[in-house]
Amino acid sequence: MTQKEKRGPSVWQGFKAFLMRGNVVDLAVAVVIGAAFTNIVNALVKGIINPLVGAIGTQNLDNYSSCLEAPCKVGADGSVKSGVPILWGSVLGATLTFLITAAVVYFLMVLPMSKYLARQAARKAAREGTKEVLEVSELEVLKEIRDALVAQRGSGHDGR
Repeated sequence: MTQKEKRGPSVWQGFKAFLMRGNVVDLAVAVVIGAAFTNIVNALVKGIINPLVGAIGTQNLDNYSSCLEAPCKVGADGSVKSGVPILWGSVLGATLTFLITAAVVYFLMVLPMSKYLARQAARKAAREGTKEVLEVSELEVLKEIRDALVAQRGSGHDGR
């Protein structure tokens, strides 16, 4: 045995095998679609959710805050001048974005896919069930033929 044969596959071969797995490709596709989907969710939040919240208060959820240590003064660039502001509006906006994203992904992707896979599994089970019924009935017919032949042979011969 050579030294290379003792070591097993090279790092490059292992990496190539890892990349060729279906899960890695599926994950890469999911990340790309998720990145593109983020723009849709952000537009939904800015175009619909924020105006609905704006009917109650301000349209920008980032403007909702509380002051932990007064007086709170935040500069136009977002830097804290004095005090300790708690920006709970930003957390609320991020939470809404997450919930909307999760709901859309579940109802438009996960739920239909799971229903599709369940139908496929039911069809496959029905096909296999039909095949088993056919195989069982064929087996029963063959047993009946064997039993009939044995009975015929037994009645045709006097006990040899």
